[in-house]
Amino acid sequence: MEQRRVELSAIVPVFDEVDSLPTFHTELVSALDDTGRRAEIVYVDDGSTDGSAELLHKLHLSDPERVRVIVLRRNFGKSGALAAGFDAASGELIATLDADGQDVPGELGNLLARLEADGLDLVGGWREHRDDRVVKRVTSLLYNAATRRMTGLDLHDFNTGYKLFRAEVAEELPLYGEFHRFVPVLAHDLGFRIGEVAVTHRRRQAGRSKYLSVLRFPKTLLDLLTVMFLTRFADRPLYFFGGAGALLSTSGLVILAYLAFIRLVLNQGIGTRPLLQFGILALLVGVQLIATGFIGDVLRHSVGRERQPYRVRARYETPSQTPHETPSQTPNDTRSETRVDAAASGDEPPPLI
Repeated sequence: MEQRRVELSAIVPVFDEVDSLPTFHTELVSALDDTGRRAEIVYVDDGSTDGSAELLHKLHLSDPERVRVIVLRRNFGKSGALAAGFDAASGELIATLDADGQDVPGELGNLLARLEADGLDLVGGWREHRDDRVVKRVTSLLYNAATRRMTGLDLHDFNTGYKLFRAEVAEELPLYGEFHRFVPVLAHDLGFRIGEVAVTHRRRQAGRSKYLSVLRFPKTLLDLLTVMFLTRFADRPLYFFGGAGALLSTSGLVILAYLAFIRLVLNQGIGTRPLLQFGILALLVGVQLIATGFIGDVLRHSVGRERQPYRVRARYETPSQTPHETPSQTPNDTRSETRVDAAASGDEPPPLI
């Protein structure tokens, strides 16, 4: 993330929202003006095919000092889009909103007031009364209940896209896969102070939802298990694998000791007993798990951060807004992004090829 240039950055991932964007942008600009803070808007087009990227480019040309646009080469998912926005943002505070118009930008002031009044690092918008289909509401209730149960974090709405947090939070969040759903969990694990405030949730007025809640729910639960592992055992994988391995190894040794007693003391045959195979298998698998834990510990302390979970196709921003080069960008990787300065971009965006 670059040097702080503004007080507030609003990051908006966009995927095929050409019908919602005009109204949403007008509301967002008004909401940012109401905060009385120097602000910028960072739109991240996540591989749209409906003309959203071209519309965003026009919004940038209409207000180049405030509106910045990043166009990704393809659809990298919401986590990748947010990561791109975090890397580009220059605000001391960062707000994230969805471009579908269901969030009310005008309530950004409520999140800001809660964050500053209580000295929090992250405030989420609790969609207390969701104006969605029954299927989405039910799956959301199940997901939030499971997340509360597994993490012990007392929040009502973990998956809300409406959040406000300090820049330090964005700098430390590991975002890839579907981890954008677990931002409060990840931030809490890093020691940040978390809170939420009730916000209005509107029915979508244009376009259609890109997500199928029923199909997504099993994947989300698997991601939750991954997050649980990373937050509890990422620093010491041996605690997880070693514990399971020790349990299996001990069970295997006890079984083999019992069979040895039968064979040596009672002089009974054990070669055809299934318990013999089970004992050997438990011992071997246990040793392998312990070894996996050791290897995980070594990798944890020797391997650096993974590469960025996105690739940029183009940037529409003034030269002063261009972020610094990140460690993952090397002189030999000049194709990873194309930057387009507002002064040189003309009236038409470059071809998206």
